Amino acid sequence: MRQRLKDGINGWAALCTMVAALLLAAGNAGEARAEYGDVVMNQSSEAAGMRPVVFPHWFHRVRYSCKVCHSDLGIKLEAGGTGIDMLKIIDGAYCGACHNGNVAWSVERCDLCHSGKPGTRTQVHQSAIQKPLAPAAASGAKK
Repeated sequence: MRQRLKDGINGWAALCTMVAALLLAAGNAGEARAEYGDVVMNQSSEAAGMRPVVFPHWFHRVRYSCKVCHSDLGIKLEAGGTGIDMLKIIDGAYCGACHNGNVAWSVERCDLCHSGKPGTRTQVHQSAIQKPLAPAAASGAKK
């Protein structure tokens, strides 16, 4: 049973890797653009000579509960609050807990995460937090 589960996970990881590679190949010269709800991380990526990280939050969220990353793995809910860096990921912390070559692709596939358009700032892409809606009562009409 354990081996069948492991084989299933490896099959999903291979499928996800192939889909990601196809999407990157179909994109603009391998340059990914964030989609609504993606988290763009660029606190230190470009300063280190890498493209920004585009983290597909909802892709992960449909597979795992919030608790897995934000409690079990210790990723804080504030931009830059966790101090994630590649050395920690390589050592198996944060993203490296799954991106180890067994559950998901390993850290040697830099282009799959560091795929953002250069110059994209750290953000939750197109979130309502960054673009608040105008109040509904702005028209001046009273009810």
